[in-house]
Amino acid sequence: MSVNDTTPKDQTDRVSFEVALSHPPEKVWRALTEPALLAEWLLPAFDFGLAPGTRFKLKTDPVGGWDGVVACEMLAVEPLKSISWAWVVGDIDTVVAFELTPTDGGTHLSIVQTGFAEQQKQNWGGARYGWRHMGAKLVALLDGVA
Repeated sequence: MSVNDTTPKDQTDRVSFEVALSHPPEKVWRALTEPALLAEWLLPAFDFGLAPGTRFKLKTDPVGGWDGVVACEMLAVEPLKSISWAWVVGDIDTVVAFELTPTDGGTHLSIVQTGFAEQQKQNWGGARYGWRHMGAKLVALLDGVA
């Protein structure tokens, strides 16, 4: 299994990753939609729900000037296929989308975060680093979850 950064080198408004997983879409979907599993690879989720329009938060320990809160709103859900939500941290207002495609050996997962403004290059770089790290944690979690 691998996490590949497919972000185009000539832009800074989106980050994209492709993850080859040797697990069925049902198992990957659980990792994307069950709060207990989200907490293990992404961040602890509070008030999480799959209905579009549901507002929820992802929280971690504060660091630097950040309070550790990601304000989210569920935007779209197609069970076992795709899910997307707003991802707002301060003045950074982006959308994170996950798309699952079954493969012969498991699932291809696409992770795309869009909406970074020109002046948010540092945040864009942080997102690239973060998704690489979280993608690796997702892979490890899926390898350990029945």
